[in-house]
Amino acid sequence: MSGIDDCLTQAMAIHGAIGASLIDHTTGFAVGAVGRAPTDDPDATWAGAAEIVNVAVTGAPFASARPGDRVEDVIITTLDGYHLIQQVHTVFDSRLVLYLWLDRAQGNLAVARRRLRQLADGLSGAPAPVAARATAAVPVPSAGR
Repeated sequence: MSGIDDCLTQAMAIHGAIGASLIDHTTGFAVGAVGRAPTDDPDATWAGAAEIVNVAVTGAPFASARPGDRVEDVIITTLDGYHLIQQVHTVFDSRLVLYLWLDRAQGNLAVARRRLRQLADGLSGAPAPVAARATAAVPVPSAGR
């Protein structure tokens, strides 16, 4: 299981990362934070991220009738950046979310989203998907054989 400081350091290593935090979305408080916040008041950023998650998780428009379906992440796009909010799913309670503020001109949204999912899985102790664990490429037979 990855530690909080290590997780946030790895989140800041994502190309274009400006700030990252681990937030308890039931209270709106940060468990840990690195980098900058979009406003001069990081507490407001954390509380706002928590509010967004609570609306998405409990809001009827986002609820699914499919068993086992759940909100995985929330992405907010602004003119200058992306705000990624990734739930850390655990078996006991899923109160934590990883928040990443990404520079839109420098960052890659798809790569950042995938990496944030991996970091969240590392925090929860969930096994990495099979494709992410592969260390060697499987040779593909050539068409001429």
